[in-house]
Amino acid sequence: MTGRAPASVVIFALDVVRVSAFYEVTAALERRPSETGFATLKSPAIDVIIHRVPDHVAASFTISDPPRRREDTPIKIGFTIDSLARVRDVAKTAGGALDSPEHEFEHEGWRWCDGHDPEGNVVQFREPVATIEGT
Repeated sequence: MTGRAPASVVIFALDVVRVSAFYEVTAALERRPSETGFATLKSPAIDVIIHRVPDHVAASFTISDPPRRREDTPIKIGFTIDSLARVRDVAKTAGGALDSPEHEFEHEGWRWCDGHDPEGNVVQFREPVATIEGT
């Protein structure tokens, strides 16, 4: 994958490798060669940069196991994916989670569901709602 995506986001993490692996498998992003302390993940729509939390900040908090969601931020990143069921399975394997199906909701032709990455950062996924032919 070459070129520049029209958007990018930076996610700060204690464990760059683990967090980048989560986004690689859940959002189907391509991992690119990176510098120490960074991981770069790409799609045609967005570049996701996982950035190591500076040491002085990292010393001020710990990540629980399982991670406690960090819902005290005004921003939530979202990804369009092929299947919430698939993401639910791989998110758990990758150290995060996707809420159960009863928490899914539909809006404007999409089915949405929240989850979190291995460090508790809230993330939202959406899949297209299947349509009945002719409607």
